[in-house]
Amino acid sequence: MPFWNTVMQIFWREESLPVLLMALGIAFLLFHFLKEERKSVLNTLIFFLVCLVLQFISGLLHALQFISAAAILHEAGLIGAGIAVIRLLGLLVFRIILPLMRITPPRIAEDIFVIIAYVAWGLVRLRYAGLDLGSIVATSAMITAVVAFSMQDTLGNILGGLALQLDNSIEIGDWIKVDDISGRVVDIRWRSTLVETRNWETVVFPNSQLMKNKFLVLGRRIDQPVQWRRWVWFNVALDVSPTRVISVVEEAIRQTDIADVAKNPLPNCVLMDMDNKGYARYAMRYWLTDLTPDDPTDAAIRWHIMTALQRAGIKLAMEERSIHLTKENEKHEDMVRNREVLLRMKTLRRVELFSQMTDDELRKLAERLRYAPFAKGNLIARQGTPAQHWLFIIISGEAEVYLEGVGGEKRILNVLSKGAFFGEMSLMTGSPRVASVIAKTDVECYRLDKEAFEEILLARPAIAEEVSQVLVARRVQLDSALQNLDEEAKHKEIHHQRSEVLATIKRFFGL
Repeated sequence: MPFWNTVMQIFWREESLPVLLMALGIAFLLFHFLKEERKSVLNTLIFFLVCLVLQFISGLLHALQFISAAAILHEAGLIGAGIAVIRLLGLLVFRIILPLMRITPPRIAEDIFVIIAYVAWGLVRLRYAGLDLGSIVATSAMITAVVAFSMQDTLGNILGGLALQLDNSIEIGDWIKVDDISGRVVDIRWRSTLVETRNWETVVFPNSQLMKNKFLVLGRRIDQPVQWRRWVWFNVALDVSPTRVISVVEEAIRQTDIADVAKNPLPNCVLMDMDNKGYARYAMRYWLTDLTPDDPTDAAIRWHIMTALQRAGIKLAMEERSIHLTKENEKHEDMVRNREVLLRMKTLRRVELFSQMTDDELRKLAERLRYAPFAKGNLIARQGTPAQHWLFIIISGEAEVYLEGVGGEKRILNVLSKGAFFGEMSLMTGSPRVASVIAKTDVECYRLDKEAFEEILLARPAIAEEVSQVLVARRVQLDSALQNLDEEAKHKEIHHQRSEVLATIKRFFGL
């Protein structure tokens, strides 16, 4: 009996139960709230229990009269148990309590405070063990000086990492650019900072390099959302008015919903330079909201710029470096032009609006058609806007026709594909757009202007009556989709509107 009394006297003391309950309670909380740290918590808890076992073994050794070994083992177990409790308390304070108070200290600060607590606990236990702390501090100061001199670079990296986190120069998730390398910060360690690039490369920057040299933090501005201004360059001939170029490009980009392009600030186009080689240099500037897809978003912007300029009849200027030694003869040019006209006539014959026209009339229209491409997402026509007197015939791709409600909700009416046409009411009567049309895919169109159709109509006014019948049928079809009209109501509506539409056409074209 005295043997076990001696063992328990050494092993189990008054503070043992509260410390054990505290360790188990903290471990339970960490298991519940920090699922990603469960393995670390479990390892710490196992280490704590192992230290308790060491203290129990030290009690056995003391009872067996191995006094010196028992004292060393007991002190080692006590120091280890204290380290485990400090580790658990550090996780509780820095991972649970401070975040609940909306305080998020850098991870390196947690490490520093925990290490300081380890050292303090070790010194306290050494002092209780009877060691002279003065001699230890003096000796450790000399050792520290030698180590610091031999590890200047490593210490510089450590201090650099500490400074980076404490002053929030960079944070995990920031996009930075160092020289010609840009990427997202994924970890800030004691010695280095890890940056993942868009090419699936992980670049390791020594912290001292980041502290000594300048680097860019992309997309960050005080009290502003994360977004990064990008520049897309293009050239246009000097004989085109800059006002017209800027207007065409800005309107195309601002009216299109392009993924990851900010609406505030709005994209803008600026004239940057005028070259003596015969072209003006422009830049389309926009703000990127997700910094990952930079090149794909630039490519989408370029495509929208190119299609907008083509629709406006503005050609991109390219620097000419080659010398043309041959010239195509007029016969070949006529053959190419004639082939294109025949192709356009074939397209026009499929349009119900022009089904009653002669070949000569179709040829005249074909020669006046304009090529008008649209990139996916381009708004081709907006509901309620004043008419531009244009008719569009789709060559390829798909366009979506929809109505916009008062609250901004969309009601899809139709999906137009190759051979379909729209804008006939605006062309023939000058009425505002009754629905919106957006490019569902990349769309190629022919565009017919009022002036081109006016020549045909003035030469043969009877076409107006034929066209009015088609227009009325199309309008009633749209009204029936909106009002759910039956067949009898449709016929009445067609008869009622025919004379009205015909009169509007004649008045619009001055017949």
